[in-house]
Amino acid sequence: MPESCTTARERVLKTLRHEEPDRVPFDLASTQVTGISSTAYANLRKYLDLPAAEPNTMDIVQQVCIPHDDVMERLQVDTRGLFPLISSNWKIDIQDEGDSWTFVDEWHCKYRRPKEAGYYFSLCQSPFDETTLGKQAVDSLAWPDPADPRRWEGLREKASSFREAGYPVVMRGLCAGILEMACRLRPMDKLMMDLAMGEEGAKHLLVKITELKARFWEAALDDLGDVVDVVVEADDYGTQHSMLVSPAMYRQLFKPLQAELFAVIRQRLPEGFVFFHSCGNVRGLIPDFIEIGVDILNPVHITATGMEPVALKHDFGNDICFWGGGVDTQGVLPGGTPEQVREDVKRNVTALAPGGGYVFNTVHNIQADVPPENIMAMWETLREVGVY
Repeated sequence: MPESCTTARERVLKTLRHEEPDRVPFDLASTQVTGISSTAYANLRKYLDLPAAEPNTMDIVQQVCIPHDDVMERLQVDTRGLFPLISSNWKIDIQDEGDSWTFVDEWHCKYRRPKEAGYYFSLCQSPFDETTLGKQAVDSLAWPDPADPRRWEGLREKASSFREAGYPVVMRGLCAGILEMACRLRPMDKLMMDLAMGEEGAKHLLVKITELKARFWEAALDDLGDVVDVVVEADDYGTQHSMLVSPAMYRQLFKPLQAELFAVIRQRLPEGFVFFHSCGNVRGLIPDFIEIGVDILNPVHITATGMEPVALKHDFGNDICFWGGGVDTQGVLPGGTPEQVREDVKRNVTALAPGGGYVFNTVHNIQADVPPENIMAMWETLREVGVY
C-alpha cells in the first residue's frame, strides 16, 4: 500500500508522474471545464447545511463558480485554480434587452441569456459574419491585448498561498481553443465551409488566435511559471459519435499550431504539465496529442464512441494522464439515482486509477440540474473506492 501523501500537491504530482499515491486525487473547479454550476452549487451548500453565499463566478458564459473554502475543505478537494481575467470574467457590461440579458466580450462576440429559465449565455452574434473572410478583415479587427499584466495581477500571491497550503496550482489560458474560438469569431457553418474549401482567410484566423494564445502564455508564465504546476488549454474536436474535423484536417491545420503553442509553454514550464481539454470521441487523435506534448487528457468523455475507460487506460495509460471521466454528467449524474451514481463511479475509477495517472472529476462541469444527493454519492464513493 502506498504511503500517505503529506500534501495534496504531492498526491497530484505523484499521479501525474504515473505513480500511485495514497488515493485518487479529487478536483473540483480548478479549471473552467471541471467546475460546478452556480445553481447546483447553491443547492449543494443548502444540502450540506452551509449558509447561503454569493457565488464566485469564474465563467459568466457557462455560469460556473469557484466553491468557497468551507466546501473545498469539506470535500477535501486536492486542487486549486488560477483564473486570469479573460473574456468570461472581465470587462463584462450586461445589458437588459427585454426578455434576455446580453453582453459583448473583448473579442467582439455577443452573448445572450434568456431571463426565463436561462442557465447559460449563448453566442448570438460574431464579428466575422461576412460572406467571405479575407486576411485584411482578420488583421483589421481590434484584438484584445493578451499580454496585459492586469490579467494576472495578484495571482502570484494567490498561487504562493496555495503552494504554502500544500495544493498544486492549475492555471487556465486566454480563451477557448483554436477551432472553438474561430467558430465564435466566425459563424460555425461558414468557418467549417471555409476550412473545407481551404480559404486563406480562415487559415489566417487560426494562426492569429494561436499567436494571441502564445503571447499570453509567454507573458503570464514569465511572471508566474515558477508557481504554476499545470496549465490548461482546450479545443473540442469530438462529437458524441465522431469528430468535428477529420483527422487529416486536424493534422494539417491544427496540430502544427498546437505544437508551436505547447512548445512556448514547455519553454517556460519545463517541470509542469499540459492539461488539454477536448470533448467527445477524440480517440483517434490521442497519439497526436501525446506526440505534441499533452500530458493530461480531459474530460475523458466516457459515453462517447471509442472512449471506453478500460480500453483508453490499456492503450494510452502509460503515455498520458486522464483527468475526469469519473461519472457521466449527461445522464447518470443529473438523472440517475444515488445508487446508479455510485455504480458508475466504481466502474470508472476501477478502470482509470490503476498505476496512477488519474485525477477524478466528472465528465465536464456539474450542471444546474444535478441534485446534491448525487454529488455527495459521487464523492462518498470516490472516497471508498479511490484508495490504492
